[in-house]
Amino acid sequence: MTLTDHGASPLAEERLTTLGSRLRTALDGRFAAERAVARATFPSENLHRDPEMGMHEAREWTLERLVEVAGAGFGSSGVPERAGAPADPLAAVVTFEMLAHGDLSTTIKSGVQFGLFGGAITNLGNDWHHDTFLPGVCDMSLLGAFAMTEMGHGSDVMNVETTITYVPETDEYEVDSPTPGSKKAYLGNAAKHGTMAAVFGQLIVDGERHGVHTILVPIRDGEGNDLPGVTTGDHGHKGGLLGIDNGTIVFDHVRVPRTWLLDRFGGVGEDGTYRSPIKNQNARFFTMLGTLVRGRVCVGGAGAIAARRALSIATRYALQRRQFPAAGRPDGVLLLDYSVHQKRLLPRIARSYALGFAQDELVADLVRIQGGGEYTDREQRDLETLAAGLKSMQTWFANDTLQAAREACGGAGYMSENRITEMRRDVDIFATFEGDNTVLMQLVAKALLTDLKQSWSALDRGGLVQASARVAGETVMERTAAGPLLDRLANAVRGRAEETTLVDRGWHALMFEERAHHSLESLGRRMRAAGKGRGDQFEAFNRLGGHVQFVARAHMERVILSAFIAAIDACEDKETRGVLERLCSLYALQSIHEDRAWYLEHNRISAGRSKAIGAQIDSLCRELRPHALPLVEGLGVPESWLGTVMLED
Repeated sequence: MTLTDHGASPLAEERLTTLGSRLRTALDGRFAAERAVARATFPSENLHRDPEMGMHEAREWTLERLVEVAGAGFGSSGVPERAGAPADPLAAVVTFEMLAHGDLSTTIKSGVQFGLFGGAITNLGNDWHHDTFLPGVCDMSLLGAFAMTEMGHGSDVMNVETTITYVPETDEYEVDSPTPGSKKAYLGNAAKHGTMAAVFGQLIVDGERHGVHTILVPIRDGEGNDLPGVTTGDHGHKGGLLGIDNGTIVFDHVRVPRTWLLDRFGGVGEDGTYRSPIKNQNARFFTMLGTLVRGRVCVGGAGAIAARRALSIATRYALQRRQFPAAGRPDGVLLLDYSVHQKRLLPRIARSYALGFAQDELVADLVRIQGGGEYTDREQRDLETLAAGLKSMQTWFANDTLQAAREACGGAGYMSENRITEMRRDVDIFATFEGDNTVLMQLVAKALLTDLKQSWSALDRGGLVQASARVAGETVMERTAAGPLLDRLANAVRGRAEETTLVDRGWHALMFEERAHHSLESLGRRMRAAGKGRGDQFEAFNRLGGHVQFVARAHMERVILSAFIAAIDACEDKETRGVLERLCSLYALQSIHEDRAWYLEHNRISAGRSKAIGAQIDSLCRELRPHALPLVEGLGVPESWLGTVMLED
C-alpha cells in the first residue's frame, strides 16, 4: 500500500507507554506497518467539524475537507486511475479507517465518491469506462452518486423497478422510473454535489429482461441544474451525517449512450444483441454484487473505529475524573476505580480488540481476493458471508458502545464539544446502510444452512450431529489460522467441562462451539420440518426468524474468538501476550454470560457455574484496571485526535 504525503502535517510525536505501543502493534495486525504510516501522515489539523454548523454549512465543509484529505493521498486510494492499473484494496480499507478517526460525514462522503461510485466503475466497467471516467472520480472533478436503493426496494436489490431499455434505432439505453416505488432514494451526493450517478436497474433488450445491471447517467450540468428528464430531490435534515447531501433521483425516459452501461458482466454489443460471460441471471446478479463487498468491509471497520474513539474518550475521562471521597481517598475516587464503572468500559474494550483481530482476518481475505491473487468461487462467497456478519457485529457494537460511553461520561458526555453525541448520531445509520444488519445476519445463517443441507443430503440421520459440527467448523473457519486450534482446545476439555477453570481457553472454545453447532443443527431440523408441512410455508419459516438470528450471531462469535486466539498465538512479547490473554478471557466470558440462559436451558453449564462467571468477569476487570491507559493507547486512536474539550484540562 502506498500513501503519498502531499503537504499533510504529520502526527506530532505520540508519547505512548511501552505496553500501549506493543498492544497497538498487535491490534494493527499483519498490516501494522501500513496502518502506522497512514496514522503518521494523516492530515489531522482539521479533523473535526464544528457541531454548531447548520446542514448547508456542514455539507460545504465536508466537501472541502474531502478535497483536503484527497489531496494528501487519503481519498482515491484503492481506485485505479486508468485501465490496467492495479486496484489496491488494502489502501482503500486503511484510508477509510483513518478517515473514521475524524468527521464521519467526510468518511462516508469519501465512501460514496470513491468506494461506491468509483468502485462501481472499477468493478463493473470495462477498460474504456476506466480510462474515461476514473480520472475524474479520482481528482473529484466528477462527483457521483450510487443509485441502487429505491423507495420501494432497499435490501431487495434484485427486484428494483428502474428500467434500462435498449433502443436499437439510436443505439442508446433509456433509463426510466416507471413507478412511485422506483424513485432512487437516500443517495449521497444526489441532493447537491453529484453530476453523475451509477444507476442500478432492470436491463431490457428486445422485450426480454436480463436482470439488474448498472449504467452511468449524467444528472446535473456544470451550473448544478438538473438535466432534462432528471428530477433530483433533497432529503434535508437527518438524524446524523449532516455533511452528506442525501437525496432522491427520478428518471423520465433519459437517453444514455450504449457504451455507458457498465458491461463487464453483461451488455449489448455493437450488433444490438445481449451477451454475458455468465449465462445464469441469478449467478450474474450475485457476481456483480459480490464485487462491491469492500463497502461492507469498510463500513464495519469504520463503525469499530468510532467505538474505539468513544472508549478512548470515556476511559481517559474515567482516569482523571474523581467522584465522592472515601476512606484513604479524601480527594475522591477515580471513576475507573469503581467496579461498576470498570464493567461499563473494560468488557467493551476487550470486545473492541476481538473485533479488531477479526477485521484483520477479513481484510487479509479481501486483499487476497481483490488484490489480483487466485481464488475460488467458494472463497468469494465466504468473504461475502464474513463481511456481512462482521459488519453487523461491529456496527451494532458501535451503537451500543457510543451510548454506554456517553453515560459513562455523565453530563460532560452529553456536551457536543466532547464529540460522543455527534458520533452517536452519525453511527446510528451504520446499522442499516451497506445492508440492514438483520438482513445481513440472515444471509450468514442462509450460507450455513446451505452447507448443512448439502452435507445432510449425503448422510443418514445418524450422522446429522457430526455434519452440523463439520459445517459450523469449516464455513469461513477453514481459512482462519486459529480454526484447527479452536477445535483442539475444545476437544481437550470435552466431557469434563465443569472441571475446568473459568479462564481455561479450551472451555471457552468448547462453549462457543457448542452454541454454534447445536443452534445450527436445531435450526436445520426445524427448517426441514417446516419445509415438509402443508400449511402456510412463509409463516412456518417466518416463525424461525429469531432462531436464524441466534445462529448467525453464534457463528460470528466463534469466528471472532478464533481470530483473537490467532492474534495471541502470534504475539511474542510476554507482557503483551499476558494482557491479551486476560482480554480474551474477558471477551469470551462476557459473551457466555450474556447467553447464560441458553447455556442453562441446554445443560451446557450448571447454575453454580453460571453465577461464578459474573464474579470472574469482575476479577478480570480488576486485573486489567492498572493497564487501562495502555489498553486505550493500543486501540490506535491518538489522544490529540480525540478533539474532546473535557480531556484538555
